[in-house]
Amino acid sequence: MNIMDIMKKNAAIEAVKLVKDGMVVGLGTGSTASFAIRFLAEKDLDITCVATSKRSEELARSFGLNVVDPNAVDYVDITIDGADEVDMHGNLIKGYGGALTREKIIARMSKEEVIIVDETKVVEFLGQKGVLPVEILPFGWKHTIKLLRRYGDPVLRVVNSRPYITDNGNYIVDLRIKRIENPREFEVEINSLPGVVENGLFVDLATRIIIAYKDLTVRTLEVKRKSL
Repeated sequence: MNIMDIMKKNAAIEAVKLVKDGMVVGLGTGSTASFAIRFLAEKDLDITCVATSKRSEELARSFGLNVVDPNAVDYVDITIDGADEVDMHGNLIKGYGGALTREKIIARMSKEEVIIVDETKVVEFLGQKGVLPVEILPFGWKHTIKLLRRYGDPVLRVVNSRPYITDNGNYIVDLRIKRIENPREFEVEINSLPGVVENGLFVDLATRIIIAYKDLTVRTLEVKRKSL
């Protein structure tokens, strides 16, 4: 196992310690969240799960976890998910894996949103890696991209010469950006554009950030939500 996987594993192990019998647990999407799904199954707890993507749902079921539709529960006790960027205020950019809309729905349902990352995902400011994923409707997508150009350089995500399709049947635009000065305002402004379904800014949703480091230490940053 390489050092990146070791860091992801260590963060996941720490997060899974927070899960107790009887909880409704949100399952995140991505390589780090996949470790958490596996470790949850190994704990053999009496839990109900909701997944943020078809990939995570299939993985969880393969490990024997009980996964239900989000409409079958009133709330989620705790969600364990990853992130592509995390600032020290607990704000995030997510969506490099394409599951941002479902991830945000589950995050809003969650009493606790626990984000597990390795140290490479921690940034001084959001936008440091230069990409903000935006999920858009296929209908009129070229016109939605024109609207997004006022904020940066929008690039339609393509896989195998075809537009990447989300679990919701939509497209992803990777908006090339610079520093995001006000994540809260930028999130609202992007989402107000016709054709935009959701964007990868997660503001005031995380309650705990678990960061794993190359020296094998793990740090937990608790975040107070300003609003929901």
